[in-house]
Amino acid sequence: MTNINIPVSVLNLAPIREGQDSKDAIDAMVDLAKAAEKMGYTRYWIAEHHNTATLVSSATSILIKHTLDNTDTIRVGSGGVMLPNHSPLVVAEQFGTMATIYPDRVDLGLGRAPGTDMMTASALRRTSTQENVYTFPDDVQQLLTYFGPAEGQGYVKAHPGVDTNIPIYVLGSSTDSAYLAAKLGLPYAFASHFAPRHMEEALSIYRSRFQPSEYLDKPYAIICLNVIAAETDEEAVRESTTMQQFFLNVVRGTQKPMSPPVEDMDEIWTFQEKQMAESMTSVSLMGSKETVKQQLTRFQEKYNVDEIMAVSYIFDPKKQERSYEIFKEIVDGK
Repeated sequence: MTNINIPVSVLNLAPIREGQDSKDAIDAMVDLAKAAEKMGYTRYWIAEHHNTATLVSSATSILIKHTLDNTDTIRVGSGGVMLPNHSPLVVAEQFGTMATIYPDRVDLGLGRAPGTDMMTASALRRTSTQENVYTFPDDVQQLLTYFGPAEGQGYVKAHPGVDTNIPIYVLGSSTDSAYLAAKLGLPYAFASHFAPRHMEEALSIYRSRFQPSEYLDKPYAIICLNVIAAETDEEAVRESTTMQQFFLNVVRGTQKPMSPPVEDMDEIWTFQEKQMAESMTSVSLMGSKETVKQQLTRFQEKYNVDEIMAVSYIFDPKKQERSYEIFKEIVDGK
């Protein structure tokens, strides 16, 4: 039997909407976290991006702390901390401090990409980013140690951090990290919201190679999807033009703020741009409650994932909130 009654969570890149500024984007991020908490979402993850004028998610740990301050129960974490940019010890100290203030509410999702261009990545860590990408498995192992029991520590320790046992999730947008998550026996989160092409293969690798560990006895796969749910299919299609403009930005390498929906995307993009943007969003749930329910059921029949993390690029914050509400109602069987 297909199970669509699974945990659902939220990913937020903290975008700036047209006509707003950075403070507005941070306030909107907190408002959505509060709404998600009330709806019963499992976790709320905040991304890491640098040198991107339209996103405010550069100091991810500070945004996580701010969100924890303004919520009560929802788990808050990183989707993710991009390890090539950071010293594992600094990450351990920051997240260990947050976990000390907010016990059992902090998640640490880890990515191997820098989340920016090479010049910016170099400015962030001042060593070869290429080299840091290759140290990703060792960096993840270091963090597991820093958060582990006192007797397992080396000379260098994270204070606070020791014995906080912060759950670590390996993030991926290709197959590389699937091997690592499986080998270490860690939960795995795949970024189908912008890189769906390798999702099926990555899931298969992760599940077939998974080695039970002290952290997890069986595979736990989270898939991040674009979700645009509305009262009708027609309204969802119109609202989705905000998401399409967002990905057109990516295709063109432009930095326009999140834009309101438009009547006709074909007036904005070329055929080639449309194909490229649509390939990035090919695994999306979009439509009315009934339509999204059917799409989710088909998705679960095929992939049977353990958790879905939804990202919704919707311009109107109230409509964005409603989209998450509809999605939660679907998985709750309401």
